[in-house]
Amino acid sequence: MTYHFTMPQPPTQSPAVDSPRPGSNLPEFTVSDLSRRLKHVVEETFGLVRVRGEIGSCKLHSSGHMYLSLKDDTAVLDAVCWRGQVSKLGLKPETGMEVVCTGRLTTYMGQSKYQLIVESLALAGVGALLKLLEERKKKLAAEGLFDPSRKQLLPYLPDVIGVVTSPTGAVIRDILHRLADRFPRRVLVWPVAVQGEGAATQVTAAIKGFNALPEGGAIPRPDVLIVARGGGSLEDLMPFNEEIVVRAAAESMIPIISAVGHETDTTLIDFAADVRAPTPSAAAEMAVPVRDNLLAQVLDDSARLDGAMLRILRERKEKLALTGRALGDPARALEPLTQRLDERAERLLLARQSTFERIRGRLAEASGKLRHPRDILALAAQRLQHQAHRLEVLGRERLLQTESRLERLTTMLEALSPRAVLGRGYALVRDAAGHVLVSAKALKPASAIVIDFHDGSKSAVVDRN
Repeated sequence: MTYHFTMPQPPTQSPAVDSPRPGSNLPEFTVSDLSRRLKHVVEETFGLVRVRGEIGSCKLHSSGHMYLSLKDDTAVLDAVCWRGQVSKLGLKPETGMEVVCTGRLTTYMGQSKYQLIVESLALAGVGALLKLLEERKKKLAAEGLFDPSRKQLLPYLPDVIGVVTSPTGAVIRDILHRLADRFPRRVLVWPVAVQGEGAATQVTAAIKGFNALPEGGAIPRPDVLIVARGGGSLEDLMPFNEEIVVRAAAESMIPIISAVGHETDTTLIDFAADVRAPTPSAAAEMAVPVRDNLLAQVLDDSARLDGAMLRILRERKEKLALTGRALGDPARALEPLTQRLDERAERLLLARQSTFERIRGRLAEASGKLRHPRDILALAAQRLQHQAHRLEVLGRERLLQTESRLERLTTMLEALSPRAVLGRGYALVRDAAGHVLVSAKALKPASAIVIDFHDGSKSAVVDRN
């Protein structure tokens, strides 16, 4: 562990101590007094130090304070970073990270130990930064943030271009100048800090802010984004290696061109962006085509199209001429067909006349064989009269036969009727319902009966059995 510190001048007078005991030249201190004196000496002697070491443990307390330890091969130093400074570190401490901490040394009287009050923290050298970036790159790649399948195609000619960069400096001027030279487009600039404290947060907010713009809103939503800054050291480019920036670029629904640093510089946003440009000017060239080249291409395509159409028309005309010569004169081809049509028409006329005469002859022959309707009606009337006479004769015969049969049946009915014997002194007894009584057992005392005689009926009541 290496310490870098400034040594203040020693005090001109030693702090006062208790008088020595009789017989001893050693001063006597209380525990609190000695702790305070040690604290004073340590803080005065090591008022501002820079300590380099590896983070052995790191814990963010619920209070917001961060407690960590720095170590090397032979020693361990406890450290604390108060809540107000944690958000200003610009770097998230992790176990195993080699860092340089700047702060002041103090003692903790409650546990008789000393500790470093951290005010700022930085990675110890380029090697440590590269190690951190490599581990972070592997982690984000494992999550699929750099997967080529996530890459979006850039629009060929965007209407609006969003630029996330510093509003001052050469970068924005280079981008605007290059766009004006190639193909002027509407540019929306979201000003951000591109290095130092809070830069990563601002770049993340800019990417998400552009994506949050609604389609057709008062502020047009860009078709492509350029995230750019000029060259710098690895430490200067660190905001574009932060996870929040990389994740925002990977989640962007608007295609992103990353143009951070020079061609040899590489940041993690380059892997998450849809396209990486070596420089901000190159990013502007990727965003739009060259207008003059497009005009020239359109004119060339127009000329080629006109030439192709003329060539097609010429080829079709030649082909039509060849076909016409192969077919010959259409009038000559129609002459024999016209003559054949006339012959067929004449034959058809003669055939029609012949058929008409034959049908008329058959009709005359058939009409000679037919009787006049009056004769047919007279014959039918005669047949009808004859049939009527026959029906009349048959009707009288059947009527006489029916009358004779009816008389025989009447005679038989009268002979078989029970009333025929009533004239010989018999009587017919019926109950009140009209049923004929044939047994004396059917009669009950006081029941009403009807007695039929040959000349009438009389009602009676049964007196007794």
